[in-house]
Amino acid sequence: MKMQQFIDHTLLKPQSTEGQIKKVCAEAREYGFASVCVNAYYTSLVRTELEGTDVKTCVVVGFPLGATTKEVKAFETKQAIENGAQEIDMVINVGALKDKKYDVVREDIKAVVDAAKDQALVKVIIETCLLNDEEKIKVCEIAKEAGADFVKTSTGFSTGGATVEDVALMRKTVGPDLGVKASGGVRTREDADAVIKAGASRIGASASIAIVEGKKDENAGY
Repeated sequence: MKMQQFIDHTLLKPQSTEGQIKKVCAEAREYGFASVCVNAYYTSLVRTELEGTDVKTCVVVGFPLGATTKEVKAFETKQAIENGAQEIDMVINVGALKDKKYDVVREDIKAVVDAAKDQALVKVIIETCLLNDEEKIKVCEIAKEAGADFVKTSTGFSTGGATVEDVALMRKTVGPDLGVKASGGVRTREDADAVIKAGASRIGASASIAIVEGKKDENAGY
């Protein structure tokens, strides 16, 4: 598989403008990235801009804190799909996981999975930088049980992003069939090669073009 097919070309900054979103979509069309990942407000625009391509429309839910209720996340998911989303990246309830309220975490994820109803892939953002290894393993197991399609390292908006060690641990936990997405801090071809070798099947990045072309990205970001 070509490098660009691993990449969710991402623009999630709150100050992102319509012009910037259109530019990201144009880049995704040109390079053939797996998806364009945006906040919900831009769902319809992205789907329209990507029409006639194989690039998917990916939308974040419960982003970036994951601290909304399962009902809110389910509503966000349904609305995003109605507006054209084909992939949903949802953030877990990190506090509930820390409190070992595993049923709450499971129901939170399952609410999104059920709302997607085979209409969209569901990726579960576990925010690895806030978890110990035991918690990472547990939430990956829960996400798998709840019917998610992917587990994902990070929002890119917390205290850290993807690491090779976390990706390897997540891959070991979920096995070969579930997707693992490395996001946050993957900025070079070397970074991308390392997380893919560790088991990533998708990468979330804003430095997508630099990664594909093997150049240094001059902009700080996701």
